[in-house]
Amino acid sequence: MDLEPPKPRQPVAQSSRGGLLTSILLIAVIAMATLQVRAWWINHTNTAINPRAVSPRGDLGSDEQATIEIFEAASPSVVFITTANFRRDYFSQNIHKIPRGTGSGFIWDKAGHIVTNYHVIQGADQATVTLWDNSTWDAKVVGTEPDKDLAVLKIQITLDRTTPIKIGTSHDLRVGQKALAIGNPFGLDQTLTTGVISALGREISSVTRHPIVGVIQTDAAINPGNSGGPLLDSAGRLIGINTAISSPTGADSGIGFAVPVDTVNRIVPQLIEHGKVIKPGLGINLANDSFVRNNLKTTGILVLNVIPGSGAEKAGIEATKQTANGRTILGDIIKEIDGRVVENSTDLFRILDNQSVGDTISVTVERNGKKRKLKVTLGALNG
Repeated sequence: MDLEPPKPRQPVAQSSRGGLLTSILLIAVIAMATLQVRAWWINHTNTAINPRAVSPRGDLGSDEQATIEIFEAASPSVVFITTANFRRDYFSQNIHKIPRGTGSGFIWDKAGHIVTNYHVIQGADQATVTLWDNSTWDAKVVGTEPDKDLAVLKIQITLDRTTPIKIGTSHDLRVGQKALAIGNPFGLDQTLTTGVISALGREISSVTRHPIVGVIQTDAAINPGNSGGPLLDSAGRLIGINTAISSPTGADSGIGFAVPVDTVNRIVPQLIEHGKVIKPGLGINLANDSFVRNNLKTTGILVLNVIPGSGAEKAGIEATKQTANGRTILGDIIKEIDGRVVENSTDLFRILDNQSVGDTISVTVERNGKKRKLKVTLGALNG
């Protein structure tokens, strides 16, 4: 019985393995080719990879160049003011310095006087001034006028490091003029904002609730930290001190206010010389406005006391008196000054704000139901 010899086995596994390797190589080659094609496509079509060619520009516009020149000329005159308070630790008795706030100011003269808002340094134990070159100087308070929100500081500095700001005028300003504000809003030093004069002759209240009249309104952005910084005209001259913004949140809302430079230029020299403003006064003490309004049912200023030797005494203004049996005899009620109606103490302050010590004014008073005019020479108020 013949037996067939066994048939040789086919190398099936080797053929399959070779085909698999070939397939993998082919896939790899295809993948690499795909990546190269994709990279070529991106490099030649995606502008985000290759920087675009820069388009040349011409010269800056004349308005832009003028603004730049104003900023570069005025910024060395603007300073950054930081304030602090000292507190004693209850347990260790060590004294700690606590930051209080920041604001702006500007160099007034070569002697190192710095002008700012009173509310910037109000209540602070220490003030520090940082100049445009980042040098820092301790400052002392020379004088303050809270009624006009003004203060003068002084730093001990060499003359060659000071650049006093250029002074302009505010009585001849016009709505629509360009206005530029430089300051340190939110602690960001040397910040410039621009706008126009939006209105003139505004009135705001100082920290003492006294009226500040003739205030400039501007739409140049003014934010916390701008207080005390300069408001400039298109000639780079000081026209006001940025003082307040009208905003419930304290952020710029397009309505900012500045104390006019004519007021500043009248007050600052007095603060440097006397440490205070020598204010004109009638020489009287006034009753509270609400008493006149609610109890007497009238308007005007009731005179409580007349200061001996004052212009009011010499003019014959009568004070409120009390008789021996306790009966009160009301004094004069001031109704007009120089023909301007006086309804309350604010009106009086507003009128006297434009007067000087030694001026003689006409005062209309009501006495026993009758009006009479008196001539009063204004004297210097004490305190």
